[in-house]
Amino acid sequence: MAEFRAFNYGANAVCFQKNGRKYGMICSWATQVDYDKIVMLIGAQSVTGKNISKGDIIGVSVLSTQQENVVNILGNNHSDEVDKFLNIDYTLNNSAILINSASVNMVIEVIDVLHLPGIEEDSLVYGLIKSFTKSDKPMLTIR
Repeated sequence: MAEFRAFNYGANAVCFQKNGRKYGMICSWATQVDYDKIVMLIGAQSVTGKNISKGDIIGVSVLSTQQENVVNILGNNHSDEVDKFLNIDYTLNNSAILINSASVNMVIEVIDVLHLPGIEEDSLVYGLIKSFTKSDKPMLTIR
């Protein structure tokens, strides 16, 4: 079957610091499901995803059109192999890492990490938006 995409995908940086290590990845499968709640599907191969636990405070940054370099940096390699944040402009808000100049920055409290039938290896992260900032920069879409 030819590649089929039914939805537009955003470029969302999921970043946090835990146990002295910085974690960061790009998550395309994220959405707001209530005024103050989001869900993100994170693949089993993600070191960042494997380290997200219920109760963690993480940063989710909806990247802007000028931040394709951040997608490439956070999307390549694994957080336990390289320091992905050496060349990224970010702000640390307690344990949440927020990417500067993003369209939206959110501090998220992880309510639960679910493993659904058929995709048990992957993590469905359910989170509460504790705070957010929004800029006038357009959101980056991954094609």
